Amino acid sequence: MNLRARALELLVFTVGAGTLGAEMAAARLLAPWFGDSTIVWANTIATVLVALSIGYAVGGRLADKNPNPSGLARIVLVAAALLAAVPFIADPFLPLAVKAVDQLSVATFAGSLVGVGVLLAIPLFLLGIVSPYAVRLSLDSVEGAGHTAGRLYAISTVGSLVGTFAASLFLIPVAGTRRTFLVFALLMAIAAIPHLVRHRLPAAVVPAVILGLIALPTGSIKTLTSNGGEVIWEKETEYQYARVVEYGDGSRYLELNEGHAVHSVYNEGEWLTGNYWDEMLSLSYAGAKAPESVAILGSAAGTTARQFGHYAPDTRVDAVEIDEDVTKVGQELFDLQDQPNLHLHTADARPWLQKQTRKYDAIMVDAYHQPYIPFYLTTKEFFELAKEHLNPGGVLVVNSAHPEGSTALEKVLTATLRTSFGEAVWRSDSSDTNTHLVATVDPAADPAANLTRNAAAEPSDLADVLTGSAASLEPGMRGGKVYTDDVAPVEWLTDLSLLEVA
Repeated sequence: MNLRARALELLVFTVGAGTLGAEMAAARLLAPWFGDSTIVWANTIATVLVALSIGYAVGGRLADKNPNPSGLARIVLVAAALLAAVPFIADPFLPLAVKAVDQLSVATFAGSLVGVGVLLAIPLFLLGIVSPYAVRLSLDSVEGAGHTAGRLYAISTVGSLVGTFAASLFLIPVAGTRRTFLVFALLMAIAAIPHLVRHRLPAAVVPAVILGLIALPTGSIKTLTSNGGEVIWEKETEYQYARVVEYGDGSRYLELNEGHAVHSVYNEGEWLTGNYWDEMLSLSYAGAKAPESVAILGSAAGTTARQFGHYAPDTRVDAVEIDEDVTKVGQELFDLQDQPNLHLHTADARPWLQKQTRKYDAIMVDAYHQPYIPFYLTTKEFFELAKEHLNPGGVLVVNSAHPEGSTALEKVLTATLRTSFGEAVWRSDSSDTNTHLVATVDPAADPAANLTRNAAAEPSDLADVLTGSAASLEPGMRGGKVYTDDVAPVEWLTDLSLLEVA
């Protein structure tokens, strides 16, 4: 096989890697604004497939009309330049897209579909042209056409596999989303230049510019601050984009992904927040006694764990957070100090609980990826698992975040909880967008009475929160569908709730 054929195979391999690498990076690029639910992924994959399909069809025709290596090289160079531009276009575009979605009250499906389409459709369409074009260039005769096409598509698929793992396991976590786009664009541009018959030197400007962009500092991923706050820490972690915003009064807020929701809060010298974390803490006292052991599934930067360290230092706290970087920033900026009875775990909530032999007086579920909750934390099987890990008289507290005015998710969670806890399911509205659900192991328990009784032994500020929670408790709602591990369309439910509210 001659050098020209090898160079063509390298180009096909590189384009395959760049196509799937760009798909992984695109989903990551959208996550801070639209989340990373299966709906966002479905839109991303659909956009990629549609763009590639059109590219395949057009590529075959172009190759028949002009089977010239230089023509293919120019297409790849343009695609590489456009792909390199994607993260820079995204900076001003995605905030505007979110604002438009909010103003039009359109759910995540439409917003993410438009976002992916605008950013990726054209470069991926151009990349789709490459494979059929390369097949045409490789054919010397009709004989062996099947072998040639099969070999090139196999090479492209292997490239896609390499691009997928390179992006997800190395480039995105280490170099970041922007540089992931740029690295793949650079490799494609370099692979395209040898196929140019003329003007190779001017074409070298494209990879040179991309290389310069890679060298630029990434700066702030989101340059806008929240209500005058200053971003004092941010990172694109293995799981999400996270930032800490500090305000003039010294208060700090941890924002994950889209930035519309706060996942932890800190005020030096203060323990109660005036927000839903206080009720999460107080409802853990809705069991038969003040909790001596608690598990927090989704502890973020540790607001609730820190509260326990102050009000109940002898209580064992197992704080579980899937994102190690979020836990670390909790220790650095949210006073989540190591304490004898605080045990920090970097793990996914449900698999972690499955492995535990310990039982708890209270388990708290606060593992939302706003506006979604992981589906496997909404199912009958999960709630049965949680009940198995509760002591007699224990209590399960679930934070049900929801669009303002919507009760669809709450009804589903309540119906599913009842499959394990019977009628012993209660609710308490802690804000317009947060409702806490309480399920007790003892079906005859009165959680309001338990809160009132346990409040008597607590400091006055915490006692006030406990009695306030007791007054707000009421029986759980009716009418929801039971979710199972097999069928739990929580993303669709959330999006439909957004449309219902609209």
